[in-house]
Parts: sequence; structure tokens; C-alpha cells
Amino acid sequence: MQHILLIDNFDSFTFNLVQLFRESSVANRLTIVTNDVQASQLPLDVDKVIISPGPGLPHESGNLMELLAHFSGKLPVFGICLGHQAIALHFGARLRQLPHSFHGQDSAALLSSVPEPLFNGLESGFICGRYHSWDIDPTSLPDELLVTASDADRRIMAIRHKTLDVRGVQFHPESVMTTHGQLMLDNWLRH
Repeated sequence: MQHILLIDNFDSFTFNLVQLFRESSVANRLTIVTNDVQASQLPLDVDKVIISPGPGLPHESGNLMELLAHFSGKLPVFGICLGHQAIALHFGARLRQLPHSFHGQDSAALLSSVPEPLFNGLESGFICGRYHSWDIDPTSLPDELLVTASDADRRIMAIRHKTLDVRGVQFHPESVMTTHGQLMLDNWLRH
């Protein structure tokens, strides 16, 4: 049974994410910590790390960036929304404020040609629930990060690292608006 560490960025969607883990067909044990914890206080027997959505920006979110640096390259990491943005910043990308926010909106996620195990069994154009007013500036994306999904306006919806087991999605798999959110989480647990 995998031991999953969920870093909670004080977001109400974290409870939906916890429910997906509970309903998963892949056996897992979940430990939840908030982003104000110190790396020295974390459990040592963790197999994978998931970073929850949250308000604000990654560098304003407690110890989030330090926790990501602690795990990146050592364990598989999956970031959702704020967690996705934190991954981008960690590897040198910049964020940009959008001209209009996507709070409670759905859109089609268009898969790129880059293989992504997270999306196994999904077809391009699946619907995803979005709650964000910032995204990754595509002109700042470093070579080591690959775009695995975008929206119709070419905004980055998902990334993964070329060599490390690190990935993120801008949308919310745990949202009722997202089709196949449970499948995405199960794919990540199996990968």
C-alpha cells in the first residue's frame, strides 16, 4: 500500500481530493499536512506527494516552495492548480495574471502529443473544472518542462518534467465539473 503525503494549501477543495483517495481502486494510505509544516516534521515513509490547490500564489503559501524543493527529484510529485503553478516556478517558469479569471468554469483539455500516464484512458477534449486567475507564462517555460495539455486558447493546462516524476495540472481533477477525475488520480497512483 502506497503512503501518499498530501500538502494542503488551506483550500476547501482539499476535502474533495481526500474523497477521491478514499474512493480510489488503488490501495493507499493518506497523510495530510498543511503548507506551514517544516520539512523536518514530515513523515519519512512517504512514497508519493500531491500538492493541493489553494488561494493566492505559490510563494505566498507558507512553506510550499521549500516543501516542493525538498521532494522534487526524490519522490513522485503531482501538483493541482496552485501546486501546478509551484512546480512551474520551482523549475524557473513565470506566472502571469490572466485578463479574466476562470472561477467555476469548465473547458476542454486538449492533450498534446507528449505521453502522459496521468491521462491514460482519456481522450483529448475531456472537460475540466477551472478555478484560477493566474497561469504559467508559456514564453517562460524551461526546456525541462513539457506541456501535456492546453486549452483552446493554448493556455497551459498540464505539464510534466522531462526526466523527473513531477507533473501538474492547472485544472481540478477533484471538481465535479471535471470528467474522469477519479481515473486521473488512479492513473497517478498506479504510475
